[in-house]
Amino acid sequence: MDALSSEVSRRGFEPARLVFTPLSAPGPGSEVDFGVDAGALDLPSLDEQQFRELERAVYTHHVVVIRDQERLTPLQQFELTRRFDPSVTSYGHGNRLDIMKQSVLMQDLVSIPDVPQVKLLGHGHVRNHEGIADVQLCHPSHRTFHAEPLSVEDEARDQTRFFRWHMDAALYALHPPKVTTLLALTVPLPRIQRVRYDDGSGDTLDVSLGTTAFISGTKAFEGLSPDQRELALNTKVRYAPHPYVWMKRARARSNGLGLWSEGRELSREELPPFEVEKIATLPLVWRNPLTGKPSLQVHAYCVEDLIIDGESVGDLAECRRLLYALMRQAIAPTRVYAHPWRPGDLVIFNNRGVWHTVVGSLRPTDLRIYHQCNLASSEPPLDAKA
Repeated sequence: MDALSSEVSRRGFEPARLVFTPLSAPGPGSEVDFGVDAGALDLPSLDEQQFRELERAVYTHHVVVIRDQERLTPLQQFELTRRFDPSVTSYGHGNRLDIMKQSVLMQDLVSIPDVPQVKLLGHGHVRNHEGIADVQLCHPSHRTFHAEPLSVEDEARDQTRFFRWHMDAALYALHPPKVTTLLALTVPLPRIQRVRYDDGSGDTLDVSLGTTAFISGTKAFEGLSPDQRELALNTKVRYAPHPYVWMKRARARSNGLGLWSEGRELSREELPPFEVEKIATLPLVWRNPLTGKPSLQVHAYCVEDLIIDGESVGDLAECRRLLYALMRQAIAPTRVYAHPWRPGDLVIFNNRGVWHTVVGSLRPTDLRIYHQCNLASSEPPLDAKA
């Protein structure tokens, strides 16, 4: 014990403990049982004990909201993100610009020059921002991606869609990030929009403009029937090589949960060069490293094949049908947490325990400026069956 620790012990002082408050229930009948508010914290100054409390909260509650972080620099955000996996430095999707320029992600992310692992994203014209002289950001729109988008008139009535339910991961050559940090610097003036599922269910969900929506992969697994759980635990997912290039011509379902099978995916001959041994094959159900709970964790858009009990399904449309049957109940309106962003909110989420999606139909006058960081992990996710 060093001199300072001895003095602290003698006087009975202890480092201030962090306080986590459950997020307000989204509405009547909500089944959301995850997410906490940590209040305002001095994140760069967290000692080891405080950081471990924060880390436990992320793995236990999946989504942690920290307030009043407008002054958090890109370097500080990168360093905070890296504390969850200290041996890594690469952005979660890698640094191959030649690949990124061909992918569906290129339009959404702009690298901060001094800290390229931190990405600028949002909507609107931004000048002189963290070394970026001038950029026009564009909020991801279902109109460019869904097979049957809403009409201009629908959007004018503040109707919208989930864009793409996913986890953050390259799914080729790199392990999925453990956490993602997302910082709101500027949010558009608040108004309510109605998410339409348009999948035959009649489901809708009222959300704040430009929200980020989350569901719990743990609850997704718990919601399965016994037979579905057994199927999920015995299934591995093989992802496509360079999946975000592979899928760039495909079109999504109206509820944002996967792609239609229309033969639009790129053939392997059309893809950039790849190495077969770097193609990701991962369990469909991952185990939480802290709680041990299983989580249904899959990026449905990037799936090329499923291996069930060691046998390949071998038919993309059938793979998507099977996954949709497992996943759809998880995005029921009562199970979605749609975060009502405030300027200065930093959300840290367990990228191996939730699915998320951007939401909203923004107007040209709506300004949204965010910083995002996630880092490719040093280790693969844990198989829930192991």
